[in-house]
Amino acid sequence: QVQLTESGGGLVQAGGSLRLSCAVSGDTFDSVGWFRQAPGKEREFVGCMGWSNGRTYYADSAKDRFAISRDSAEITAYLQLYSLKPEDTAVYYCAAGQTVYWDTDPDHYDYWGQGTQVTVSS
Repeated sequence: QVQLTESGGGLVQAGGSLRLSCAVSGDTFDSVGWFRQAPGKEREFVGCMGWSNGRTYYADSAKDRFAISRDSAEITAYLQLYSLKPEDTAVYYCAAGQTVYWDTDPDHYDYWGQGTQVTVSS
């Protein structure tokens, strides 16, 4: 079992920034992925990090404005959101996969956090 707990969401004006955190614990895993889901839409891949090497991969919509990192103790993953737009409004989730690497399909991830709301006002 892997436990994930997100934090850091909130209300921000367009053009602002937020940093989301994802505390991870429990069993080992291969990748951490970040996803988001807006009301009435499917869960969307944002980006992911191979946990063994720290390499990242992003959706086209995220690569210029979002950045995934982790702390040196490798117990917290971060999603830095820059230049936020109203269309970035969603619940953001982190997920861990034990047999995935750079995988964009949410169904391939085994464990999920509870999500954190990001609301961007215009």
